[in-house]
Amino acid sequence: MQYRITALVTAALIGSTAIAQTPSFAPTSQVAAARTPPTKPAKAAVVRTAKSLDCSKQADAKGLHGKPRKSFMSSCKHA
Repeated sequence: MQYRITALVTAALIGSTAIAQTPSFAPTSQVAAARTPPTKPAKAAVVRTAKSLDCSKQADAKGLHGKPRKSFMSSCKHA
């Protein structure tokens, strides 16, 4: 008997909180704003030096990609 009362009280509390948490209707401008994905800020243009561009051309000529390219670029720019 005690279990039934506890179950009924728990069910009533869960039901009332579910009703209390239902969202109210938002104005259409807020709905449209919520559907529009946020815009990303534009990336700043990267200024590349002549040395960097020359090293990049050399890496392209050698067909380097990934870690070997990164290693080559680092050693080329600091040489």
